[in-house]
Amino acid sequence: MKDLKVFETQEVRTHWDQEDERWYFSVVDVVAVLTDSSVPKRYWSDLKKKLTNEGSQLYDNIVQLKFESSDGKRYKTDCLNTENLFRLIQSIPSPKAEPFKLWLAQIASERLDEMQDPELSIDRALEQYLKLGYSENWINQRLKSIEIRKELTDEWKNRGLKEGKQFAILTNIITKAWSEKTTKEYKILKGLKKENLRDNMTNTELILNMLADASTKDISQAVDPETFEESKEVAKQGGDVASVARKSLEAKTGKKVVSELNSKSALPKHTKNFKK
Repeated sequence: MKDLKVFETQEVRTHWDQEDERWYFSVVDVVAVLTDSSVPKRYWSDLKKKLTNEGSQLYDNIVQLKFESSDGKRYKTDCLNTENLFRLIQSIPSPKAEPFKLWLAQIASERLDEMQDPELSIDRALEQYLKLGYSENWINQRLKSIEIRKELTDEWKNRGLKEGKQFAILTNIITKAWSEKTTKEYKILKGLKKENLRDNMTNTELILNMLADASTKDISQAVDPETFEESKEVAKQGGDVASVARKSLEAKTGKKVVSELNSKSALPKHTKNFKK
């Protein structure tokens, strides 16, 4: 599970390893936070050489994971788990070192808490969206959409469907059915690359997407599909329910629901001061 964490106003790319139950952090992002370097990649490159020459074993613990970069493409990035990141911080003179260590410890603790009480993850998401500047009204819709989406994916898991490719195919069918666009076409319309599509939907788009997901889950439970092909038909039917609602709304308002609006352009924000 890849995610963004925010320390003060700076983003740190992270990855939660389900099997090892460990967080991994992008080292370059951490260096950028601690040093305020204009070229954190160069700072990290020089520091790696220095640590290697000193006989540090930290270099051997680096894991390369693919993260999205500022150009929207994904590149292999040096990452360290929490334990090794603490060791790295000791090598970087910075007034932010201690508060950053506390922040790391808090993230590790929060993840353990969330594993025991999943509702806490919703609270964390609320806080994160607020930090990113989204309006509270939009956040309420987004959090509800996360809950409904999880109910649907739980239903798919119970059917023995596989996360990854099969989930993506079913999601694409639902999206195409209600919006008349594939997920890829929808993201192109909004000018997105690797960004999360739902994070860039308007309130109305989110509501219809939720209706499609909820309808798919309810129909699946009612008809009891036994194969992936049958689940694909259910996904189409669930999306069709939201399609009827979309077309009815568009007929009443004379406006298209599926729009080019995204979080960077025109989605409502409660602040404009957040550093992206």
